[in-house]
Amino acid sequence: MRTRNAGRLVLLCGSFLGVWIGMVAPEAWAQNVTGGGEEAPLFRSGAEDRESVAITVYNQDFGLVREVREIPFARGLLRLEYGDVAASIQTETVHIRPLTGGRPLRVLEQNYQYDLLNPQKLLEKYVGRSVTVYRWNPESERDEPVQAEVLSVNGGPILRIGDEITFNYPGRFAFPELPDNLIAEPTLVWLLDSGADRQRLEVSYLAGSLNWKADYVMVIDENDRLGDLTGWVTLTNQSGATYENAQLKLVAGDVQRVDERDEMMRMAVLAAAEPEGRAFAEEAFFEYHLYTLNRPTTLRNNEQKQVTLLEAPGFAVDKHLIFYGAAHYYRSQYGLVASNQKVAVFLDFQNSEENNLGMPLPAGVVRVYKEDSSGAQQFIGEDRIAHTPRDEKVRIRMGDAFDVVGDRRQMSWSALGSCISESSWEIHLRNHKDGDVAVEVVEPIGGEWTILSSTHEWVKLDAHTFKFDVQIPARGEEKITYRVRVRWC
Repeated sequence: MRTRNAGRLVLLCGSFLGVWIGMVAPEAWAQNVTGGGEEAPLFRSGAEDRESVAITVYNQDFGLVREVREIPFARGLLRLEYGDVAASIQTETVHIRPLTGGRPLRVLEQNYQYDLLNPQKLLEKYVGRSVTVYRWNPESERDEPVQAEVLSVNGGPILRIGDEITFNYPGRFAFPELPDNLIAEPTLVWLLDSGADRQRLEVSYLAGSLNWKADYVMVIDENDRLGDLTGWVTLTNQSGATYENAQLKLVAGDVQRVDERDEMMRMAVLAAAEPEGRAFAEEAFFEYHLYTLNRPTTLRNNEQKQVTLLEAPGFAVDKHLIFYGAAHYYRSQYGLVASNQKVAVFLDFQNSEENNLGMPLPAGVVRVYKEDSSGAQQFIGEDRIAHTPRDEKVRIRMGDAFDVVGDRRQMSWSALGSCISESSWEIHLRNHKDGDVAVEVVEPIGGEWTILSSTHEWVKLDAHTFKFDVQIPARGEEKITYRVRVRWC
């Protein structure tokens, strides 16, 4: 019974580590850990052992790192220090898989060492021990050594020098050796049982502080009818590790993650064929979209990298001027509701192959430019778009028109009950431009409503909205009047 329970414990621990370890008998485990009274030999591996590395970055500030290393081993029990991993590694997501045939590699234990070497930590490790402090002697013009015992480092080193206890002692500290439990960089340490003298290992893990975003530059022509779009990917690596010649993949979408981040997410991704003229190959991946860079790239720690995502010339653009109302206007008595109200300006385009686009667009900021009379491009507005599938419309809010304004006035209002009213309205639109403009007057209304009379034809957009399409001549004006009955409860 005891043997059966111990075997179950082995399997549970292996599952928690996210590591395939195989079946290890309790007696063999005990013998391996003790090593028959001998300490297991130590092997180290760093970035120089990498055969390949692939990074999949999600636009939610984390990434999947997958790398293959060939490491010289010894047969039997050994310890492996696996360095050059991200400082932001989520150790519960680590997965190790041997690629060498023959006897499988067994992982008996995993540790993550992150007590990094720095002056404060080094002093803390020497509390109660002696160090050498070199103090400059201006008379002899050289550093003279003084032996001191470190008593405390809280708020600064407190030393015992001879029969005195002192602090703020000027000098340069020297230490006889580096403590074993301090390391220069975060390191995974495994206790392994190896069946081969060399092992090719595939190691994958999730790490934070890897992120990417999309930015777009859009240039429209002089008639606001055609546009050119360039998409950029800005990749930020603050994970604490550098990855040379990495295969880069980006995932766009909203990937579900639990708050505790206590589940392993290991995704096998396949590179797509390279489309002509694009730096990234795009493919549908589960319910997200995957973008694969068609060449290796280096991601250095604390670096931003920009890569072209797409280029789309000469697609059709529609400009819209929209004058908005509000549903609460119909529920009370007003006079002049708005004077010189701005008219909002939008640019719409269809993300379709027929419109020279058709690539799923990751969420990002679109910045729009237009040439002035001298030929210089000027910035005219920006807006953020959500993840947009192909064949969907993209709408960019540019700002407010300068030369097109309007007034909104309630001409009459009467209560027909506790939540029923009739009101009449006048909307006065003015165009100060040298050309004709089209304005959409969009009226949110809510409740049950009936247009009783109107000077202009109106269109019902949905259960709670109607609109007027109005043409205003150059330097001209247009008035819309209508009467409406509304029940809101």
